[in-house]
Amino acid sequence: MPPAIVSHRARLAVRPDRTLRLALVADTHSAPHRDCLARLRDVAPDAVLHAGDIGDLAVLDALGSVAPVYAVRGNIDERAPDLPDVLTLDVVEGDALWMRVLLTHIAVHGPKLRAEVFREATRANAGVVVCGHSHVPFAGRDRGITVFNPGSVGPRRFALPIVFGTLSLSPEGARFAHVDCETGALWKPSPRAAPHV
Repeated sequence: MPPAIVSHRARLAVRPDRTLRLALVADTHSAPHRDCLARLRDVAPDAVLHAGDIGDLAVLDALGSVAPVYAVRGNIDERAPDLPDVLTLDVVEGDALWMRVLLTHIAVHGPKLRAEVFREATRANAGVVVCGHSHVPFAGRDRGITVFNPGSVGPRRFALPIVFGTLSLSPEGARFAHVDCETGALWKPSPRAAPHV
């Protein structure tokens, strides 16, 4: 019988100016890029979300020097029993819900949400799923749910970029982006690159 899925909930309030910026990271594998913390500080996030495969849990302490950290356990994180497998994060203004984000490690098969993750997101009424695992930066939609993989800021895999994501919220809406950890520039896939997730 598979182990029970551990799920937690959290709330994060928008700033008084009704904005919020989140930094989204994944797959640090104990060795985030040497410029990771500096690049995250440049973004000045209100919180950092880690979508799993943390490795050494000291990574979370380092990220905590930038902003409060919300993290889930990845498939290599057996020594992280206090972390949930799924985190539902409510972004609120007072009692009003602005956005609900489902944070988990493995969420997609190709560009589509896995059936169990789609069910969980639907059950939680989450409009966004943030995930990791593939190391491939990705932004898309599946059955009305925004799916975002920030890529990896850990050791390079194949020719994949070393990137993290941002989510900027304001009354005008939500904007997702990828940031190149090596240069600090916004990252976009090459038009010739085949889509992978």
